[in-house]
Amino acid sequence: MLRCLLVDDEPLALRLLASFVARVPGLVLAGTCRSALEAREALRREPVDVIFLDIQMPDLTGVEFVRSVRPEALVVFTTAYEAFAVEGFDLNALDYLLKPFAFDRFLQAVHKAQDRLAARAAPAPAVLAPPDDYLFVKADYHAQRVSLRDIRYLEGLKDYVKIYTLAPRPLLTLNSLKAFEERLPAADFVRVHRSYIVALGHIDSIRKNRIYLGEVVVPIGESYAKAFELAIADRNMG
Repeated sequence: MLRCLLVDDEPLALRLLASFVARVPGLVLAGTCRSALEAREALRREPVDVIFLDIQMPDLTGVEFVRSVRPEALVVFTTAYEAFAVEGFDLNALDYLLKPFAFDRFLQAVHKAQDRLAARAAPAPAVLAPPDDYLFVKADYHAQRVSLRDIRYLEGLKDYVKIYTLAPRPLLTLNSLKAFEERLPAADFVRVHRSYIVALGHIDSIRKNRIYLGEVVVPIGESYAKAFELAIADRNMG
């Protein structure tokens, strides 16, 4: 439903606009005003979605009204003077109807208002938070920051996990391999064995059911082979 306000100092123009409004489903006439000063008071009492606003009016012109009030409603200027068109669009008017205008031209302006308001109401695109590039791992009685890009592979040892990074010594933390599997980004890490998770970016080669990371050889478990194959499929050149 679109609520509109009609503002024109000519009674005949107001009646014509009101008849146009009555012909458009979903367009509701919130009020009519004979001057910009009346319109200002009307908007204070009740906001509307779109204003059909004459430009040449006594006391306060339509252009002066928009400049002084800065209404939140969309503004469609209606006037018999084409010379005011540029000035109207400089005020970000939605449309400009040159009198005399027919119903179909009025309807175009209404559709434009509906589209603009629908765009305003549409939810903003979701902003995806960048993936975490590090973890804090409890090891040796303190929380150690570990960069994900430095992790080569992880080894599960019953109640502990060994994290092998680019550092000479691995980190030993009281945790489960499953917990790391759920936390690490699936695009970069894949579980290849009940005891191992490997970082795809650190794999040097793959031979049969073995993964080589430098001098380290990690076995590929039979039940994990398919998932690993899918994980590297889009990087495989055959």
